[in-house]
Formats: sequence, structure tokens, C-alpha cells
Amino acid sequence: MRLLISFAALFISVVLLQLGLGGVAPLDAISGVELGFSKAEIGFLGSAHFFGFFIGCWWAPRLMGDVGPSRAFAAFTAAGTIGILSHMMVVNPYAWAVMRLTSGLAIAGCYTIVEAWLQAKVTNETRGRAMGVYRVVDIAGSLGAQLIIGVLTPAAYVSYNLLALLCCAALFPLTLSKTEAPEMPAAPRLRPSLAWARSPLAAAGVIVSGITGAAFRMVGPIYGIEVGLAADQIALFLAAYVLGGALAQIPIGWLADKFDRRAVLIGLSVGGVLACAFTVFAADTGTIGIFVSAGLFGFVTLPIYSVSTAHAHDFASQSERVELSAALMFLYAVGAIASPWIASLLIAGYGASAMFMMIALSHVLLIVFGIFRARARPAPDDRTLYTYEPRTSFMIGRLLGRGRDK
Repeated sequence: MRLLISFAALFISVVLLQLGLGGVAPLDAISGVELGFSKAEIGFLGSAHFFGFFIGCWWAPRLMGDVGPSRAFAAFTAAGTIGILSHMMVVNPYAWAVMRLTSGLAIAGCYTIVEAWLQAKVTNETRGRAMGVYRVVDIAGSLGAQLIIGVLTPAAYVSYNLLALLCCAALFPLTLSKTEAPEMPAAPRLRPSLAWARSPLAAAGVIVSGITGAAFRMVGPIYGIEVGLAADQIALFLAAYVLGGALAQIPIGWLADKFDRRAVLIGLSVGGVLACAFTVFAADTGTIGIFVSAGLFGFVTLPIYSVSTAHAHDFASQSERVELSAALMFLYAVGAIASPWIASLLIAGYGASAMFMMIALSHVLLIVFGIFRARARPAPDDRTLYTYEPRTSFMIGRLLGRGRDK
């Protein structure tokens, strides 16, 4: 309980950030349809978000070193709030893309600071409990961000103002905390080649995870509208996806620790292909079938990132873990930047099911590559523990510390 209280300010800020900045993506998609934006333009907004996210991951540690964590957190939060508030002042898809770039920048920057703060405060004895609470808080905030759009009116000042208020409120817990700001750890070097050198399959897995997750979360609302869901139903559709992924962590983690992780990755991708097919089929079965398909889709696809990172860390030394986590997240961002725009183009040209055809194809390629890699070398004798790794910032690898080796 004492641990929870000591980190309460950080955790409250994370929830408010998730609700404010995380709610922008689905609201933008629904509002874009309401305002007559093309599907390609709406998809471009999602790509802009992840481009801003990558910039934020890279820049935040440097800004923290220059001005300190509290001022950097305030700056990133202000940038995100400005981006949200500007939406209904300039109704143009390309202007919105710039605004979404700031929201991606803000969420990556703020998460970097929160995780660096946590890393500086936890000890080896409290790290496991702190990370457990942090994961629950992160998932709860993400779930709430999807559900909140069910009560927001698309393309309305009041909706964006509410999200901006939540984003602004995230300033209070952290900046008014009496906890002394820690010295910030140095930013990890970004070496994407390290991920490929340690595990080509893991590198491919996180790219496919980026393609899958970004397409569903950023363009999923368009799919929901195409199959006849109302705004509140789209919120449940996206929430079912997040909930399915959350429920998968324990059973998939058990499998990943017990069996060859390459086989688990291949099995998840087979499940991903089947889930894509079921989702397309469920479009004609009513809302319950659509919600169930979203939950199953999240169950088999969201754990792919964590299984991939666990597999990569099996071949890494302790000294490489922080840089390896950063490299894997960079590759995730590469897949996530391209995916929403391509998915939206496919929906515009070939219908709602085309997005899942693209996702299924990426998983088929991962299956083939996984089988090839399984024959290239044996599984390692000593493996790290499976760890649910949030896709939040380049600092997450430092925060996880030695938890993989326990």
C-alpha cells in the first residue's frame, strides 16, 4: 500500500493522459467521417500520430536533461492540449495531421518522463509490484480511452474540450507532487540493427504487431462505421479489442515460458489470420458477433509484441537489454507509421474487409518467416521470463530492469 501511495501521482497522471490523448484517435476517425474527410485522409491522421510518437520517444530524454522532468512533462502536456483544442478551430485533414503529430509527441514524451521517474524511484525489491500496478493502470487507461468516445459527440467543440481538460488535468498530480524529482538516467542509444542481430524473427514480429495494432486502433472506427456500428458501439468494439489483449497476457505468457517462443509466435499469427477471417464473417452476424470478433482479435494479436520482445531478450546479454527494448520499439513504430494510411486506402478502394486482408497477409508472412527461423537455429537453453512490455517509450526497457532474469 505504501508503494502504491508513493507512486499515486504518477499513476493518476498516466490515467488522465490516456483518457485525454488516447481518446483523440477514435474521436478523430468518427469526426473525420462526419466532416467528409476521405478514408485516406483519416488513415493519414493515424500515421501522423505514430510519427509524432517516434519523435517524442527520441526527444524526451534529451529535453529532460536540459530542463528537468517536471518542466519537460509540462511542455509535452501543453503540446498535446494545444493539439486537441485546435481541432475545431481549423477543420482540415492536413492541419489535423499536424495536431495529431503533437498528440503522439506528447504521449510518448510524457510516458518517457513517467517511466524514467519510476525507474529512478523503484528498488529491486519493489520493481515487480510497481510494474504490476503500472501495467494495470496503463491497460485501464487505454480501455477507458476507447469507451469515452461513446459519450462524445463527433466533430463538436465540447468533445475536444473535454479531452483537452483531461489532458491538462494530468499536470496536477505530477507537478504538484512533493516527491523530489530524481536525476534522469541517460537515454538509450537507438540501434535498430541490434534487434535484427539478436533475433530476426523478433524484429519481424514487432513490425507485424505495429502494423496490426495501429491499423485496428486508428482505422478500426472507419471499419465500425462501414459495418453499421453507432458511435457508442464503436467504443465497445475498440474496448473489446483492448480487453481481449489484456486477458491474453497470463495464458500466453505461460505458454511463452513453457514452450518454444517461435512456436508460440507462429501459433499467435495463425490465430491472427483466423481472427481476421472471423471478423470479416462476423460483420453480418450483428453487434454481439462483431464485439466477440474484436475481443478474439485482440486476444491473439496484442501479445505478439511481448512474445517477440521476450524471444529477442533470450539471445541478449544483460548489458544490451535497454538498447534492445528501444530498438524493438523503434521497429514497432516503423510498422505503425505506415499501417493506418495503407489500411485506409485499402478500405476506400476495396471495402471494409480489405483492412483485415492486409493484416492477415502480414501474419501469413510472419508464419512463413517463423518456420524458416525455427529451422535456422535451435531454441536457447536459458530463457528469460516472459514480461508484458507496454509500447510506451524507449525508457521501458530500463524500467523493466532485471525482471526478465528473475
